[in-house]
Amino acid sequence: MLIQQAARGLLHQLTSVLTQLTDEDFSKPIDVLSGSSVGQHVRHTIEFFICLMDGVGKGEINYDNRKHDQFIQEDRKLALSVISSVDSFLANTLENHKMDLIADYDPQGSQPSTIPSSFYRELAYNIEHAIHHMALIKIGLVALGDYVDLPPHFGVASSTVRYQQGGA
Repeated sequence: MLIQQAARGLLHQLTSVLTQLTDEDFSKPIDVLSGSSVGQHVRHTIEFFICLMDGVGKGEINYDNRKHDQFIQEDRKLALSVISSVDSFLANTLENHKMDLIADYDPQGSQPSTIPSSFYRELAYNIEHAIHHMALIKIGLVALGDYVDLPPHFGVASSTVRYQQGGA
């Protein structure tokens, strides 16, 4: 399976959930998520993919420079539109571009590092990151009333699915 197909599958799951969610519940603060909303987790997740999209052309990616776009986390339809754009990008980007990851793990933000990477490696990171936030979104959805019909394995890593099914 191409890594892009795995990422697109997660985006399709997220789209399925968002199309069932009300606009109000999308942006409602949820106690079990420490007051964050489903929309905030969606925005955070897709902004990592946006960083990857923007980084391919520059040959470098920096997740620290995300926009934190309030409109995406408050407007469910806008979030769906951005997810669709990311999906189209992934459908049309087949080459494993070399990239540098720019990251600063110093709390004061004064020690950026440049780490050799690639499009596929960063896409793998985005997949794992998305699964983690989708698991949190699932918790939030249950707290909202559990009215959304979740896709099978929503927020569960493929290795965990295989393990649960008795595979390797």
